[in-house]
Amino acid sequence: MKTLRYATIAALTTLMACGASASGSHAGSHDHDETAAIGKPGLAAKALRTVNIDMSDAMRFTPANIDVKQGETVRLVITNPGKLKHELMLGTEKELKEHYEVMKKNPEMDHDDPNQVSLAPGTQGEIVWQFTKAGRVDFACLQPGHYDAGMKGAVNVLKASRKTVHN
Repeated sequence: MKTLRYATIAALTTLMACGASASGSHAGSHDHDETAAIGKPGLAAKALRTVNIDMSDAMRFTPANIDVKQGETVRLVITNPGKLKHELMLGTEKELKEHYEVMKKNPEMDHDDPNQVSLAPGTQGEIVWQFTKAGRVDFACLQPGHYDAGMKGAVNVLKASRKTVHN
């Protein structure tokens, strides 16, 4: 009986420890495989270009489409001039849709990932991101109702051209 009690205590302790560590993150948190599909956090010192993005209460990003070069590090300066909380999250369309479903059930969820920023009305934030793979990187506001209303956009990552070596 003592062994069973100690095993139960050990199992509960393990569960509590796992729960405590998981509580600091949110469901749909980004692992390295998911984030690698859209690039990686960039170093501010390597950002050669800044793109300003406004988030409006009309449920739109301006601009909604951005072109970057593969390998480019860009500073995205995001402004929320409206009266509602908004966010900008970079991700794949699949990842954004999955995370949006979680947000609808947990609208108070805060984020602390390098590929997203949540902004209170009248505030500004930034994401510094290196777009490492050619293709499309989506972005969206995942506040409940905002994604469905069309608050989304895309970064078109243009394939880097190979430099020709002349002898």
